[in-house]
Amino acid sequence: MEFGKFFRLLLKHKYTLIAVPVIAVVITYFLVRNLADVYTSTSQLATGIVDPTQQVLNTEAPQESKISQEFSNLVQILRSTKILDQVSYQLMLHDLTSEKPFRKPSALLNELNADARKHAVEVYTRLYNNRQELMLFDKDQNGLDRVLQSMKYDDQSLLKTLTIYRLENSDFINVQFDAENPELTAFVVNNVCKEFINYYTFIVKENQRKAATFLGKLLQNKQDSLHALNDSLKQYKIKNRVFSLTEQARSLYGQLADYETRRQENEKDVVSSRAAIRRIDQSFDPADRQYIESSMTRVNSQITELDKQLNAANNAYIESNFDPEYKGRVDSLTNVISSKIRQSSDKYILNPLSAKQELVNTKQTLQTANVVAKNSRSSIDKELGRLNRRFDNLVPHEAVIGAYEKAINIAQEEYLTLLARYNQVSMEASMSVTLKQVVAAMPGEVQPSKKMLLVILAGVGSFGVCVVVLFALFFIDNTVKTSKELANRTKISVLGYLNLLDNKVIDFKKLWDSNDTDGNTRTFKNLLRSLRYEIDTEMRGDKILLVNSLKANEGKTVVAISMAYSQAVINKRVLLIDGNFEDSGITRMTKPANYLEDYLTGKTTGTDNNTGMITVWGNRGGDISLFEIRPEHEVKEKLESLKQIYDLIIIETSALNTLNRSKEWVGVADKMIAVFQSGQNLTEAQAPNIQYLKSVKNKFMGWVLNKVTDVNPSDKKA
Repeated sequence: MEFGKFFRLLLKHKYTLIAVPVIAVVITYFLVRNLADVYTSTSQLATGIVDPTQQVLNTEAPQESKISQEFSNLVQILRSTKILDQVSYQLMLHDLTSEKPFRKPSALLNELNADARKHAVEVYTRLYNNRQELMLFDKDQNGLDRVLQSMKYDDQSLLKTLTIYRLENSDFINVQFDAENPELTAFVVNNVCKEFINYYTFIVKENQRKAATFLGKLLQNKQDSLHALNDSLKQYKIKNRVFSLTEQARSLYGQLADYETRRQENEKDVVSSRAAIRRIDQSFDPADRQYIESSMTRVNSQITELDKQLNAANNAYIESNFDPEYKGRVDSLTNVISSKIRQSSDKYILNPLSAKQELVNTKQTLQTANVVAKNSRSSIDKELGRLNRRFDNLVPHEAVIGAYEKAINIAQEEYLTLLARYNQVSMEASMSVTLKQVVAAMPGEVQPSKKMLLVILAGVGSFGVCVVVLFALFFIDNTVKTSKELANRTKISVLGYLNLLDNKVIDFKKLWDSNDTDGNTRTFKNLLRSLRYEIDTEMRGDKILLVNSLKANEGKTVVAISMAYSQAVINKRVLLIDGNFEDSGITRMTKPANYLEDYLTGKTTGTDNNTGMITVWGNRGGDISLFEIRPEHEVKEKLESLKQIYDLIIIETSALNTLNRSKEWVGVADKMIAVFQSGQNLTEAQAPNIQYLKSVKNKFMGWVLNKVTDVNPSDKKA
């Protein structure tokens, strides 16, 4: 499991995990043992933002987002340089003038002589009264700023232990300060609150005053504009003789409706009288009409004259807009005409033709009415035209006056809105600011010591850092350390592994002859026995074993020699051949008497100098390959003859990255193993060689993992 591997990594570095926290604890203890006690003072400010008893003018329910924004603005003002500079000046003035300063004078402050101290007091006082900041480009004020910093009274130093926050969802802001002097904490907190209230009150009142002045001027301009519009409308009405356009239009409209009604009645009278006359005419024959005309000639002439007078009076009555004076004349003439008609009827009442005479009289009356109606129609039409022209003349005035009235309404609305805002601002300016300090800060109480906590945190933190660093190294480590990892990443089985020996020079003979060995050497022997068993099982009677690797310096030489000695221990005659012409490690270590080149060229036989259980053949090295010494078939014949003499032939070859030199040995070997050094990474460049090993699976038995440092505890047992 990955967790098990990481745990073993921690065990491997157990001394580091112990030493680092111990050192951190010791260092922290000496650093914090002389730390001064810490005192804390707290004060509360009431803002009035969410207090309903403070909301006199604002009746709307405030939104939570707006409330949070207002509190954030207040907190930022409290933490601003504008406020903290004022507090810094007061702290310096206190320490410069008081016999009991809050803090021990710094080295820079001690360098100031009496005149310099007096000058500093004057400058700090002037800056405090004028609410000004130190100008750092000024040499003198820059020096005073350095004095502030040396005493840790500057704004940045104060902010390190100054805590300002809103108390949950209440209307209060908490101001807290920590320092080594209880009186210093109370002084800082109270002065922060005082300076904040003074500054906030000043800027609020100043803004309200500016707003009231601006709104007052704007209100006066709006009032002047409104008066100008009203005057313009008044002058226009006077000039165009329009006093009440609505009443005039209503009156004209009523007159037009009245005359329209009269015209309709007049037309109805003309039509009805004409129809009645036509019906009467149909009742007379020619003889009757002659009688009537001869007997009533004189009366009719009088009636005709009266009709003309009635028409003239009727026209005058209409043209005078129905003046009652003319109305009396019209009625008088009508009565006279009616009297004449009755007189005519009475005069000839005994006439046998009196019935027809009545029709004649009726006809005359209808004719008179018809004439009057016809004459009245033209007068009515004329009056309707005059009224329509007067009504049409009102339309342009209506447009102009409407525009004036609309502009006046808009100006009046703007004026009233501005007036309400001006009144509100004026009332707010007259009221006091709701911000106040409700809890004054008292000299702070000593806080529980954090020295032990810091020491513990140092130990735990350093231990955690070590674990995190080891985990990071473990996480990014992509090297192969175990047999399982090698098998999983190459998809090739692993025959076994050998642990790393601390010995620079290994005495293999002593290793197997002596029983008094250390634990690491004993583990090596046990792992070598396991590897020997796996190889013997895989050989299945074959005798030529090839030992190579993916690259040089993987430990092939040690593995080959170790295998030779392990086989000799079980009474096998072993021939160890150094087939690595590029790096003849076996030759350098054993200094053999026989050489491979001599045997292949026929200069020696396979039985020379083979008295012991192990025979070693070296090589003379050089830029040469196996088949360059003798052809492949002769090499195979030579090696086949050696099988009759030796039980096992172990050949170390060059690495697979030496082109085909190692592959030439593969062609003549029965079996082969590849050595891989633990802690190395598998690269893309090695992929073709791994694929080659898979292609010769009939000969390739598997990996031998070498120089393993993380040994399974069960493999350490003898």
